[in-house]
Amino acid sequence: MSTVSIPQGKPLSIKWPIGIAAVLVAASLLLGKQALIFCLLIGLMLTGMPISIALGLTVLTFLFTMTQVPIESVALKLFTGIEKFEIMAIPFFILAGNFLTHGGVARRMIAFATAMVGHWHGGLGLAGVMACALFAAVSGSSPATVVAIGSIILPAMVKQGFPKQFGAGVITTSGALGILIPPSIVMVMYSVATNTSVGALFMAGVIPGLMLAVLLGLVAWWRARKHNYPRMPKATWLERWTAFRRAAWGLLLIVVVMGGIYTGLFTPTEAAAMSAVYAFVVAVFVYRDMRLSDVPRVLVGSASMSAMLLYIITNAVLFSFLITHENIPQAMADWLLGMGLGPIAFLLAVNVLLLLAGNVMEPSSIVLIFAPILFPVAIKLGINPVHFGILIVVNMEVGMCHPPVGLNLYVASGITRMGITELTVAVWPWLLAMLGFLGLITYVPVISTWLPTYLGMM
Repeated sequence: MSTVSIPQGKPLSIKWPIGIAAVLVAASLLLGKQALIFCLLIGLMLTGMPISIALGLTVLTFLFTMTQVPIESVALKLFTGIEKFEIMAIPFFILAGNFLTHGGVARRMIAFATAMVGHWHGGLGLAGVMACALFAAVSGSSPATVVAIGSIILPAMVKQGFPKQFGAGVITTSGALGILIPPSIVMVMYSVATNTSVGALFMAGVIPGLMLAVLLGLVAWWRARKHNYPRMPKATWLERWTAFRRAAWGLLLIVVVMGGIYTGLFTPTEAAAMSAVYAFVVAVFVYRDMRLSDVPRVLVGSASMSAMLLYIITNAVLFSFLITHENIPQAMADWLLGMGLGPIAFLLAVNVLLLLAGNVMEPSSIVLIFAPILFPVAIKLGINPVHFGILIVVNMEVGMCHPPVGLNLYVASGITRMGITELTVAVWPWLLAMLGFLGLITYVPVISTWLPTYLGMM
C-alpha cells in the first residue's frame, strides 16, 4: 500500500478552519445569531476564498443550520434574483468596451485630446485625463479605461520626458472615471441591489464625472507647471478638426447611449445592446482596426468577464435575501435612529465603512453586499437614493486607486512595470483630491440630483 507524504507546513493550514470556527462560535454566543452571518463571511474571506464563493457558502451554511427556510426557496431565489432586465446591461456594456478597446477608438480619442489640450503645462498628462473621461463615457469600466488609454499614452509620456511616476498617477486615478461617467457597470449593480432607476443614476453621474475630470486635470496641470514638465506645440484649428473627425465615430457612441436614454428612445439596457452593436460596426467596418477573425476572441473574453460578474451578483442576491429574511437592515436602521444618528453622521460613517471595505474588496462585491444593508437606513434618514448611489460610486473610485486591492493599481502596474508601493506614492496627489471631492459629493447632494431632476427622471 502506497503512502502519501505530507509537507511539513501542512498542519499549519488546519489551524485556519479551527481558528475561524472558534471565532464564529464565540461571535454567535456573544453577539447573537445575526452577527454570525458577518463573522462567517469575514472568516471565509480570511482564508483567501473568492468573495463570490464566500457569499454563497455563508448563505447556504446559515440557512441550512440556523433557519427553517426550505431548499426550494433558495433554488428559486437563485433564478428570480437575476432575472431583472437591468442586469442584461452588464454583458452588453462589457462587450462594447472590449470592442472599443481593441478597435482603435482609444488611440483616436487620445489624438483628439492631445490636439485640444496638449499645449498646456503637462500637455500629455492633461490629454490623458481628457481621453480617460471620453473613453469612460463609452466603456463603463475603470480597468478597461486604464488599459485602453494607459497602454498608449504612458509610453508616449515617457518618450517625451515625463517622469514615469507622473504618468502612472494621472492614468491610474483618471481611469477611475470609468465607473462614474455614464454608462457605468457599478451603477447598474447599485440599481439591481436597491431598485433605483438606472437612467436617473446615469444622468446623475454626468456632472460629478465632469467635475472630477476637471479636478484631476487641475492637479496634473499644477504639478506639471511646478516641475516644468514638457509641453507640446499648439495644434492648429485644422489639426484639431482633423483629430475630431477621426475620433467622431467613437465619440458618437456617447450621443447614442445618453441621447437615447434621455429622449426615451430606449432603456439603459437597450442602450447597452445598441452600444455593443455600434462598437462592433465601428471597430470592424468603419475603422477596420479589428478583423472579423478577432471577433470570437473578444466575444469569449467578454463572456468570461460577464460570467464572473453575474456569478458574484447571483451570490450577492442570495446574501441580500438572507439579511432581509433576518431583518438586519430594519434592525440596523432602528438602532441608528434610536442613537439619534442624523444624516451628516450617517454619511460620514458610510464613507469610512466603504473606504475600509475598499482595502480588501473590489467594487462589485462592496456594492452588492453593503448597498442592501445601508440603503434602508439612508431612506429612513431622508437621503435621496440617487445621491446615495453616486456617493457609493465615488467611494468605489477611491478604493480602486489605493492598496492593497485597488484594481487600477494592479492594471497600471502591469502597464508601467512599477511596483504597487511605488504606484501608491505616485497617485497620492490625485488621491487626496479625490478624497476632497468625495466630501463635496457627500454633503452637497444637488451636484448629483440636479440634472436628473431637471430632466424629469426623479
